[in-house]
Amino acid sequence: MKALLCKAYGPVESLVLEDVPALEPGPKQAVVEVRAAGVNFPDALIVQGKYQVKPPLPFSPGGELAGIVRKTGSDVTNLKPGDAVVALVTHGAFAEEALVDASRLVPLPKGADLEKAAAFLFAHGTSYHALKDRAELRAGETLLVLGAAGGVGLAAVELGKLMGARVIAAASTEEKLAACRARGADETINYTTEDLQERARELTAGRGVDVVYDPVGGGYSEPALRAMAWGGRFLVVGFAGGEIPKIPLNLTLLKGCAIVGVFWGEFTRREPERNAENTRELLGWLMSGRVSPHISARYPLANAVEALRAVLDRKVTGKVVVTR
Repeated sequence: MKALLCKAYGPVESLVLEDVPALEPGPKQAVVEVRAAGVNFPDALIVQGKYQVKPPLPFSPGGELAGIVRKTGSDVTNLKPGDAVVALVTHGAFAEEALVDASRLVPLPKGADLEKAAAFLFAHGTSYHALKDRAELRAGETLLVLGAAGGVGLAAVELGKLMGARVIAAASTEEKLAACRARGADETINYTTEDLQERARELTAGRGVDVVYDPVGGGYSEPALRAMAWGGRFLVVGFAGGEIPKIPLNLTLLKGCAIVGVFWGEFTRREPERNAENTRELLGWLMSGRVSPHISARYPLANAVEALRAVLDRKVTGKVVVTR
């Protein structure tokens, strides 16, 4: 089978597509034929050795997949060959087959769209955990989403609306803001042409926003925090902008607000039952059509490096997937 391999930590352009031996499952594992793999910012970081997890070399990147079970280990009783599944893994999805612990595989209903499933759980899982568990977002509150046209950003816009919030989406181009409005954003801010802090305060009649969802970091974090309402919650989701901001902590005192970390991957490991409950809710909404990932591009496995580069350069609206 073919797999995209990282043989040494470095730029994504150093990845190579090669033939590798067919996979065999251990007792508690399954071999999944990968039909589609979601592309996420951590996939590019892990190749560069900049992520919290550093797999032994060589390895295939890709942490989000959907496909068909081909083989199961001797101890696997809840899955069988032919079952459609979705999974989140640390790596291994950018290949024709992936070896996955059976406990990480979530069965999909018959007829499920595997491309949508592959582009769904990482972004929507992160955003739902952030908004539900960390911010405790309530109906009627105002949510400001930075980097709102990215994968987790659009998911936050969509879920924020579903949870009853008034959503303000901030992004860098009018095209991206149009995508945010299509996903339900009530108001938008172009933070390359508008003052983020002032515009957010204008849109809330000076009150400020209740929750900030920040997957970007860099120079946008402090203005967003300064636009916070009394008792607000600032969600630290990631640093796609490349810079970890240094926040003046006196702002949290003056606003009585909280800066809250969001590490969804660790949440899934430490609180699997709560994560499973969230996943069931999300998949139910996906199958009913209440939420859906915005897939802006599809790349064959041979062109997966281009997909990673597009994500790194923040040229993606919503999600991109790698397909067979």
